[in-house]
Amino acid sequence: MSAPDGSPVGAERSIGQLFASATAEMSALVHDEIALAKAQLKQDVKRGATSGGAFSAAGAVLIFSLPMLNFALAYGIRTWSDWNLAVCFLLSFAANVLVALVLALVGILFAKKAKKSKGPQKVAASMKESAVVLQKAKPHPRPEVPQDRVPEAIEAVARSSS
Repeated sequence: MSAPDGSPVGAERSIGQLFASATAEMSALVHDEIALAKAQLKQDVKRGATSGGAFSAAGAVLIFSLPMLNFALAYGIRTWSDWNLAVCFLLSFAANVLVALVLALVGILFAKKAKKSKGPQKVAASMKESAVVLQKAKPHPRPEVPQDRVPEAIEAVARSSS
């Protein structure tokens, strides 16, 4: 098993290696936060587009279907009943308005979902939380070494450089 930088686990790493590792991890964290923001914005845009599509469909149904559906439905009601033709036309119009209202309600529901999502606000809060955690981070306390004894890490470096 090895650490992210390729060195064996448990091996002493230099401050430069630790700093490079921390910088790489910070960069990865920022890139992940940006990717999360993009994904949430994409989902919000998709919901907004679905809402707009539903509203457009409601308008198209209401406009384009009224003449044909009104005539067909009104004459159909007239053949099944002996009602006045004007009442039959009013009933067919009411049916078309009902369909348009259902489609408009679907559009409203999707618009509310898109408005409630607050994806960018979640990402900003997450980034602020990460920044607070990183600001409060303190180095791990090192044990006190007696003045007369040289730590093993320094001895290892001294041996490897000589």
